[in-house]
Amino acid sequence: MKIDTNRIPLEGVALEEKISPAALDLETEMMKLRDPITVRADISKITNAITVNLTLEALMYANCSRCMSEFHFDFKENMRLNYQVDKSEPVIDLDPDIREEIILAYPIKPLCKTDCKGLCAKCGKNLNEGGCSCAIT
Repeated sequence: MKIDTNRIPLEGVALEEKISPAALDLETEMMKLRDPITVRADISKITNAITVNLTLEALMYANCSRCMSEFHFDFKENMRLNYQVDKSEPVIDLDPDIREEIILAYPIKPLCKTDCKGLCAKCGKNLNEGGCSCAIT
């Protein structure tokens, strides 16, 4: 998402855009986004400072760190960014900051549910689907 600082009216402006994960270089084996990310920006300008209030929304997919099952969850993040107006560079590119925020907010050890039982250490059965017949359980 790019903002032309010369086109921001005194009352501010609201923008909405859908950004593909590929455009933000977020297509990795760990981080899975199959649908575009919805970005809503409320932009205001005061003399030489620009404030951008962002809302990021996406449907994310992950593999549970305990049972290895794929699951999805709703991602919603609010953030505020401040920029100085630079006459030599009138366009501000928000994509690097949006990308960074998504990476930082992505769970390190995603869980399909808080009480996930994981896999049996001996036979590898998903214990959320019931017990297994080996001696460990």
